Amino acid sequence: MQASAPIMSIVAGDHSTLGAAYDGQGVNFAVFSENATKIELCLFSHDGQRETVRLELPDRTGAVWHGYVPGLKPGALYGYRAYGPYEPDRGHRFNPMKLLADPYSRAFHGDWTSAKETLGYDPDAPEHDAKPSQIDSAPFVPKSIVPEIEVPWDKTPAPRRSWSETVIYEAHVRGLTQLHPDVPEELRGTYEALGSEPIIAHLKDLGVTALELLPVHAFLDDGFLVERGLTNYWGYNSLGFFAVEPRYFGPNGAEGFRQAVDRLHAAGIEVILDVVYNHTAEGDHRGPTLSFRGLDNAAYYNLQASHARYYVNDTGCGNTVAIRHPFVLRMVLDSLRYWVTVMGIDGFRFDLATTLGREAHGFDLHGGFFDAIRQDPVLRQCKLIAEPWDIGPGGYQLGGFPADWGEWNDKFRDSTRKFWRGDAHAAQELAGNFLGTASVFDHSGRKPFSSINFVAAHDGFTLADVTRYRERHNEANGESNADGHGHNLSDNCGAEGDTKNEAILARRALRVRNLLATVFLSQGTPMLLAGDELGRTQRGNNNTYCQDNETSWINWAQADTDLLDFARRLIALRRDNAVLRQDRYLHGQVRADGLPDVTWSSLEGGALNWRDSSLDGFCLQIRGVAEKTISEDGTVLIVVNGGDDDKRLVLSEPGPDLCWERVLDTAAPDDPAHRITSRKSQPISAHSVVMFVGKRADI
Repeated sequence: MQASAPIMSIVAGDHSTLGAAYDGQGVNFAVFSENATKIELCLFSHDGQRETVRLELPDRTGAVWHGYVPGLKPGALYGYRAYGPYEPDRGHRFNPMKLLADPYSRAFHGDWTSAKETLGYDPDAPEHDAKPSQIDSAPFVPKSIVPEIEVPWDKTPAPRRSWSETVIYEAHVRGLTQLHPDVPEELRGTYEALGSEPIIAHLKDLGVTALELLPVHAFLDDGFLVERGLTNYWGYNSLGFFAVEPRYFGPNGAEGFRQAVDRLHAAGIEVILDVVYNHTAEGDHRGPTLSFRGLDNAAYYNLQASHARYYVNDTGCGNTVAIRHPFVLRMVLDSLRYWVTVMGIDGFRFDLATTLGREAHGFDLHGGFFDAIRQDPVLRQCKLIAEPWDIGPGGYQLGGFPADWGEWNDKFRDSTRKFWRGDAHAAQELAGNFLGTASVFDHSGRKPFSSINFVAAHDGFTLADVTRYRERHNEANGESNADGHGHNLSDNCGAEGDTKNEAILARRALRVRNLLATVFLSQGTPMLLAGDELGRTQRGNNNTYCQDNETSWINWAQADTDLLDFARRLIALRRDNAVLRQDRYLHGQVRADGLPDVTWSSLEGGALNWRDSSLDGFCLQIRGVAEKTISEDGTVLIVVNGGDDDKRLVLSEPGPDLCWERVLDTAAPDDPAHRITSRKSQPISAHSVVMFVGKRADI
């Protein structure tokens, strides 16, 4: 709907609902700024090219400026101009020459451009940001759009998957769908593609229960990337916390996103969003003035106590959002609730989540952000996942989040990679992984699901590249191969990159299967990077944040179908054996039958020497299911041989009236399951994982 003709009247309106809200008769505008002296509402022509009227917001309630424009309708384009001191040394950067996006914008008209006209300061002045710019930025920035009256989510309800059955698939909208041959060409790379039959069929066939999307909040391409002819592919550069990123729009625009969520829900798949509330796209003091900085820099951002001209940079992205401020916290919570109640989202993965929990005295499990979510009747029902680190003081907080949160477990990733490439002392850490990294998470009533187990994610090597490359190869990023992580814990298995050597290829394939098996046979919540089940490679680039091209997109035509079959089998084994999905941590406690719930042993049947730095194998037997709500009993035996030699396993007794069934062997992935009807030794190949399941002997 296009805007009506310019309306010149404005009345006080209401302060209680921030943003632009249409009530059928007109539009109420409310925006937070505690340090501004005046705020103007600017209305624009339907094409966004001409400012038609400026209206001073006539009233202020506390720190909220507000006004009501009778007769204005949805579709109207608008922005704000904020007046106040331009005193960078005191943290104030008001400049009414800069048109500002509404922080509560549901959508934008036009594209963000990297232009000096958006800078709030005069870049040619001797002290750079000391002098305000006198250039009007309106022609160079998108305009906020007045939304229709919002309709609460009325489509397929949330699947409400339990944590114990959750299998997370981390994906990028375009990367997942752009090259899929069965997705209609006009939908590839769009939100509609996420809900297309081919994508949903793949997820269901694989056994995925939750699709975790890289950021889809409206975001900007960094100026330095634009200069290189690149874009911000990952999207960790948010500006609109309520707006759907338009670069993935298909024929139905933002509604296409809702339709995709609806179809995923109908397939029993939850949708989790990767969200970035720790920093914004405005960058450091040299960055553009687009919204928050111009509305109230000193309130929206954490500034250095010794010199308010500069930002606290706990994020490594130039600024840090001031979550401790009540109105900034309110904005974040309003945003989260919007995505749940209007867009149908089931959970969130919080980028650099330590930043959100840092109070003035440091990270605080009982800080305002966590307390607010705990009491929120909508958000406390969501799946909440932390990336439990940032670069600020005390930034590494693995295991330090609330009991009902999951956390990306980088210790799992690192120790699993170390073991399978043959590092010393790695078996001990790997053993802990199989029981949910209890040494980190088993406290304060936490559950094994707290550990989000993964060996590859968007940031770093793909699973295939962990076995193909020893060094990063990020030359295409234009940073002289200096960007990205240098501590990859990878191994090329004998040749860097592509090879035709059959022995090396076989070694790589086996290692990939071992890495995957470790993820899916371990207690906790497994996460799979999209395309890893297909053997996707990024040619050694471990930082593809700016590669919106075939480097990052899944090449479905070159899928490793054998690996896909193996991944399906692993996920099915996990689904069908509740013993692998415990609701409580296991510590060898004696059960009612007199046997411990967990037993460790060597492959020969003896005790393990956990102090042995060369330890390269072990057996883990798990008996029964600790969760009282699950009646299923049972036992599994997981055998790990990380050594260079084949071994003979001395089988233990599975239990009364049970016999072992060999259901998985990473060294022989095509072998069918088979019963072992009498106690005898079993061959265990070098560099392999074998799993046995106790079955009733009379079945």
